[in-house]
Amino acid sequence: MKHNSMDTFLLLFIISIFHFQLGVLSSHTISNQDVSYMKFVHDAKDLPETGEYDYIIVGGGAAGCPLATTLSSKFSILILERGSEPNKFPSVLTEQGRSKAFTAEDDGKNPFQRFVSEDGVENLRGRVLGGGTMINGGFYSRGHREFFDTAGVEWDMELVEKAYQWVEETVVSRPNLSAWQSAFRSALLESGVLPDNGFDLRHLVGTRIGGSTFDGKGNRHGAVELLNKANPANLKVVIRATVERIIFSGLSASGVSYSDSEGKLHTAFIRKKGEIFLSAGAIGSPQLLLLSGVGPKSDLSSLKLPVVLHQPHVGQFMSDNPRFVTNIVLPFPIVSTTGKVVGTLKNNIHFQSFAGSSLFSVPPSFSLLPPRSNSVNMSLATVVGKFSKVDSMGSLRLNSSTDVKKSPIVRFNYYSHPDDLARCVVGVRKIGDLIKTPTMEKIKTRNFEGKKVFQFLGPPLPENLSDYSSVGEFCHKTLTTYWHYHGGCLVGKVVDGDYRVIGIGNLRVVDGSTFTESPGTNPMATLMMLGRYVGLKVMQQRY
Repeated sequence: MKHNSMDTFLLLFIISIFHFQLGVLSSHTISNQDVSYMKFVHDAKDLPETGEYDYIIVGGGAAGCPLATTLSSKFSILILERGSEPNKFPSVLTEQGRSKAFTAEDDGKNPFQRFVSEDGVENLRGRVLGGGTMINGGFYSRGHREFFDTAGVEWDMELVEKAYQWVEETVVSRPNLSAWQSAFRSALLESGVLPDNGFDLRHLVGTRIGGSTFDGKGNRHGAVELLNKANPANLKVVIRATVERIIFSGLSASGVSYSDSEGKLHTAFIRKKGEIFLSAGAIGSPQLLLLSGVGPKSDLSSLKLPVVLHQPHVGQFMSDNPRFVTNIVLPFPIVSTTGKVVGTLKNNIHFQSFAGSSLFSVPPSFSLLPPRSNSVNMSLATVVGKFSKVDSMGSLRLNSSTDVKKSPIVRFNYYSHPDDLARCVVGVRKIGDLIKTPTMEKIKTRNFEGKKVFQFLGPPLPENLSDYSSVGEFCHKTLTTYWHYHGGCLVGKVVDGDYRVIGIGNLRVVDGSTFTESPGTNPMATLMMLGRYVGLKVMQQRY
């Protein structure tokens, strides 16, 4: 068939109208990236062999940066971050460059560490100052109420609100919607994901535009910029510092041992009334507890590790939010975009979409190709779903090398609980509703038989969405991660309601390893809030 340029023109025109209507709703954005935090940054190899501080924070990521900044107002703080500063990786600093960083090979020097769970699913860990906030999609959304009700913590909700606001004034913008995000928003509303909540940072049922840590120019603003609020006299941020072990005096933490990029060991100790905070993430924090002798006695003994405290729950109750996905090939180029819009159902099933241009090999049934061509510069729109609550549980254990630089062995047991598969089936069926909307109908193309169809990359949606078995099979076939894994140091199991490690003095865990479920649509906002919140609570407790 001949290329229908008029159909393509009309579609682009319609999408541009959507873009304009949403664009005029945009508010001002925060200023360009502020790298003032670099005045705090030191390379580990330049530090003396020993040092002493009021508080030591292991991990300069989403929770660690705001925690350090808050405590620095009164106390001397040391952050130990295994990665480098973000400026070493220009691709992570912009929305358009993010995909390059995400798809690069893991050579040990990149801003992430790849690992594959025993389930066979590829995943990532942040390895850069700012942590996951420097490599993620930038979508900012506060946690849902059920998260706070079931977290095992007696929250001061007024302080929670203030902590969120403190984060948002530095790193969050109201986004302009790209053409595709505008069209996706319309499709969500047309498919019944209501009400239309406009722009809102809160977790709400319906369709809404969320916050973004990418500003209007596409520059990223991660947790690292929260360090700019720190007291310069009290904060030392050390990069390329890999914490090997926690040092104990009896059943109290007294310091840490860390290596620099040249392999030289250093030690840092805490002063009287000081504490050590693990903010190394849902993989790093339980791993470090195990390596330091806090964990199941049988596992530690089998690896010939000295047992400081038998704690059977370290590394247990690991969960990851499975991502179910469909990829639609678009017959025209489109500006790359991360998720700016979310649709949320009453059962906390969430939908977002990403899009970008790329060179795809396209099968001959695709009608909009020029003659004698088997590839074309086209775009891929990915519609993804996840659910906040995951009932399938897994675990984390050390590998035989006991090398902190090697990721531990993790199994998430995706869909092992039938309720999780049932949630996925509901979500996939809603995606089926979404692609039948008038907006999505406009991106169908005609095949050689003249029939208008979607061109999928990867498994297409099942033809019979009422067939539970076939939809469940689709969930398993398209299983990937949303990078929102959590657990391993749960509140009430490993830490108490103040995030203190149960049975150990002077040691807390403040990151997503303490979460029983992923907060809201995306955990980033709540992780940064948590760092600020715990810092304020520690200040209250000391005074």
